[in-house]
Amino acid sequence: MRKPKIMTVYGTRPEAIKVAPVIKALEQDERFESVAVSTGQHKEMLDQVNDMFSIKPAYDLGLMNKVSTLSGVVSKALEGLDEIIEAENPDVIISQGDTSTAMSAALAGFHREVKIVHLEAGLRTGNIHSPFPEEANRRIIGQVSELHLAPTEISRENLRRENFRSADTVVVGNTVIDALLEAATWETTFEDQRLNDLVESDQRIVLVTTHRRENLTAMSEIGGAVQQLAEAYPDVIFALPLHLNPKVRDIVLPKVDTLPNVIITDPLPYDQFTKLMASSTLVLTDSGGVQEEAPAFGKPVLCMRENTERPEAVLAGTVKLVGTNQARIITETRLLLDDPTAFSAMAQAINPYGDGKAAERSVAAIAALLGVGERLPDFQPEKPIEPGLDEPRLSEQL
Repeated sequence: MRKPKIMTVYGTRPEAIKVAPVIKALEQDERFESVAVSTGQHKEMLDQVNDMFSIKPAYDLGLMNKVSTLSGVVSKALEGLDEIIEAENPDVIISQGDTSTAMSAALAGFHREVKIVHLEAGLRTGNIHSPFPEEANRRIIGQVSELHLAPTEISRENLRRENFRSADTVVVGNTVIDALLEAATWETTFEDQRLNDLVESDQRIVLVTTHRRENLTAMSEIGGAVQQLAEAYPDVIFALPLHLNPKVRDIVLPKVDTLPNVIITDPLPYDQFTKLMASSTLVLTDSGGVQEEAPAFGKPVLCMRENTERPEAVLAGTVKLVGTNQARIITETRLLLDDPTAFSAMAQAINPYGDGKAAERSVAAIAALLGVGERLPDFQPEKPIEPGLDEPRLSEQL
């Protein structure tokens, strides 16, 4: 009897990190045949994650060798994935998150009448332009999915509001925590000796990441905030793994590259970034994934965005929306560096996103979808966050 074939498609480093636990769980499950497909949307960073988690994709489209625009990525991904889907004839395609790869995988599978499973379903900001293009991508994926693997109860509630059937949604937790818990056990050494010396010292570390397209117009504000903070706190080290996008670098580097207590590196491999984050005092970021990861280490996060599709940690008190205004970023960072009470209030090791068993729940839900198993009980965080009528916005925290 033919085993159900599960195809997992990914193309960026965050996707690879989040699907790695699921791919490994599928490969270890005798009920399924697993086929991993990479679009190569983030080629070099993707290879690092594949190696770390011992994932060997059966196909690699190498998209970024061919295109650089969003429309180019989508069109080439649709064309390449359609050929693979026709050849492999999978029973299920797993589409993770909200990237152009994820949206293309869902559409390509839908066009071939393959069941689509959306991993990390139900995230919403309510603003189609922020984050761009992710908010639109995840809404599109949801429309063609037969199973929605929501990371949290709030994500499930978002889907309910949009009239998705409760029976088609399972709260599994976020697989990024599965990956993070595994990465925390690795013996990791930094390639940059400055970082090895830093984490072995007793200096306070502020980890800064910024890369979002919608923040490019405000990148000067972010760079200026880091500059003023570094000048005001010479005993604090600001670690800045800077995105390779020339537009980001051209704006941020002139602000900070001569400051002695700012360590600028290229983007770090996942294991090294995880170690640096775990060693940091607090985090300034506009990343989505970092909002999920840092609370697992009890690290306060100041989110440099106007809104977030990940409100759970905001509601739990470990993430605060501060926007991109230079003065606001400085004020909120100073508060955490100067006020032990304010810092302690955010530095709670409360993880609303997962318990390390999201992949197990995801595979069980897929088995139930295909009639070869039963679902597991939904994920429940240590301190449940009640879904509100609206997700946090910056204006609500001023």
